[in-house]
Amino acid sequence: MKSPYIRHTFGDAVATKLRSSRGWLTAGVASSIPWPSFDVCIEYAGDEYFLRGSELDGKASPPCITIACNGDKDIDAAIGKVYRFTSILSWFAGGYVDVSGYLWSSHPVLYGGRTVFSSMGIAGSKSFNCNHMPVIEDENVRKALAFWREGKRLDEIHDSYAFLSFYKVIESQFRDGRGRGKWITDHIDQLTDRAGERVAELRAAGVDVSEHLFDSGRCAVAHASLDGEIVDPDIPADRKRLSADLVVIEELARIYIRDELKVPDSRSQYRTRDRLVPWDELLSEDTLTTLRSGGTPEDVSALNGLIVAIGIWPDGPILGLARMTMHADAVENGVVRIVLLNERRTVLLVFWLDYRSGRIHTNLEDGGLLYGEDKPDENDVRAYATFFFRVFGNGIAELTCGDFEPIDCEVVIPLNMMMTMSAEEAIEARVEQFRKEQIQVESAESAVLEPPKSDN
Repeated sequence: MKSPYIRHTFGDAVATKLRSSRGWLTAGVASSIPWPSFDVCIEYAGDEYFLRGSELDGKASPPCITIACNGDKDIDAAIGKVYRFTSILSWFAGGYVDVSGYLWSSHPVLYGGRTVFSSMGIAGSKSFNCNHMPVIEDENVRKALAFWREGKRLDEIHDSYAFLSFYKVIESQFRDGRGRGKWITDHIDQLTDRAGERVAELRAAGVDVSEHLFDSGRCAVAHASLDGEIVDPDIPADRKRLSADLVVIEELARIYIRDELKVPDSRSQYRTRDRLVPWDELLSEDTLTTLRSGGTPEDVSALNGLIVAIGIWPDGPILGLARMTMHADAVENGVVRIVLLNERRTVLLVFWLDYRSGRIHTNLEDGGLLYGEDKPDENDVRAYATFFFRVFGNGIAELTCGDFEPIDCEVVIPLNMMMTMSAEEAIEARVEQFRKEQIQVESAESAVLEPPKSDN
């Protein structure tokens, strides 16, 4: 399943994009995930989705999603894209984002109302991140995620319909009830915590759990007849029974999406994604196999001389670090130590490419400013300070080589160290310190060069 780099645009550039076209569809959403405080543009699967921030001009603003839409004839296609986007975003972010309503306008207006809200507060100005969210191309997967989103939205609001939606996650993937029933029976023993406790409780009462979920859950919710089993909204025991069973079917639905459909969420994606895959073409297949198996290849010189841009997500390359030359300094047991130098050879950065675990690590201790033929100037100081303090402050460093997707470094967690000021304040303080040092150096040089005064 593809999980490509997803470009996020924040700030004034978002407003520029929204002014670049006439014709927009805006959907108001109910959300249980932290919503961005300001507008952010997400480039996903060939379209731009504008998540409208929860704050506008210092006032509260309804959470919405805006997408380009030419007019009436394109409304169904546009809102269909929003539905699919919210389905995968709900799963990926571990909550729900559900469309409450939508409207079309020639300008990107907002959609509000009592059904439009974010129950989990807001994310910071640039902290919203759904990077590497999988692209859903399979129709069966799309359906399962749609029912999952629907179930999460109804959870704690309407247990009966939430149960039915979660059941349909599984039911929609089978041609007949026998296959569905067998799958549920085969996977019930995987349930733990509250779901596992409910299964044990039912079994202790002599209940066949798979049949119970179908007869007393799915059918009882979906159907009603004089003699058949139903979930009666006026009977407390029916409500309690279904509420107790809800955790079981929800967890089974989660297992099906995760293990059978193999759709990663943000946590599993973080644990399993190989960050170095975008650079696979830089090395031979034999060399990659050796590195990923923890071996030491004879030659990684193909990495030497490549031009790499260093940036901090989501802001892109750092001014002054956009053309760094790479050198493979050492390789051992699947790990390549690379050194990056700027054009004037006044800034040095060091990284570890760990092919065994598919990770790249920033080595702040060995990087710094270099004093050789050329001495660092103020631009070099600012560039390095920007990199150092943004990474030290838990920023995500990105390396971009040519047209390949950026590869992202692990977040640095400083030990026994803490910043007493913001990253921006630290950067400015370092630049100001450099300016003062330069004044002192120039003053000392001037004093040395000035001829001694005559007594006459």
